[in-house]
Amino acid sequence: MTTAAQTQELFRRAEAVCFDVDSTVIREEGIDELAKFCGVGDAVTEMTRKAMGGSVSFQTALSERLSIIKCSREQVNKLITDHPPQLTPGVRELTEKLHQRNVKVFLISGGFRCIVEHVASQLNIPLHHVYANRLKFYFNGEYAGFDESQPTAQSGGKGRVISLLKEQYGFKNIVMIGDGATDLEACPPASAFIGFGGNVVRQQVKEKSSWYVTSFGELLKELEKI
Repeated sequence: MTTAAQTQELFRRAEAVCFDVDSTVIREEGIDELAKFCGVGDAVTEMTRKAMGGSVSFQTALSERLSIIKCSREQVNKLITDHPPQLTPGVRELTEKLHQRNVKVFLISGGFRCIVEHVASQLNIPLHHVYANRLKFYFNGEYAGFDESQPTAQSGGKGRVISLLKEQYGFKNIVMIGDGATDLEACPPASAFIGFGGNVVRQQVKEKSSWYVTSFGELLKELEKI
């Protein structure tokens, strides 16, 4: 287990930083917002809690939740227009600072690409740096499932994406930041993991993080030490 000081050092020297999206970069869980919007909020929120706590496999939880929501393409678009994802305070400044330092920034999410791309464009993160799940729709716009071949649709998928990034770009030092069990699992292959509790504190993640922060200001402050 790395110490907090080692994790801070790795963060300051990172070549790439990967952020989880739901409850990290944005304040809410995208799938819960979609469920509320489609009138099935309570049933889905409970399943999200189980998935984030690690008590059921991620793919099972995703599949079961989506089969309850059955959102159409029109509903997804309307959600983004009427209730755009709320950025967590400080994340815009942090990504700006990382970009200024030529650190590559990626979004790795078990959420949906259509929502995550909206977040990426607000943070000037290129869309090819977004890894998330793709919803599938029939020609008439009705829900047709999700792309199960995406690494982010499976347990351990975030770690697979990080391995892929190391291979593709040759990164030696890559840091993962997130609030949930699936983020913690991504280290290794990530060089370091920073637990984020600014929106929701998940006890098991907090206990297993060598460095746990509750605001992005703490990360910004760390970068200013250089």
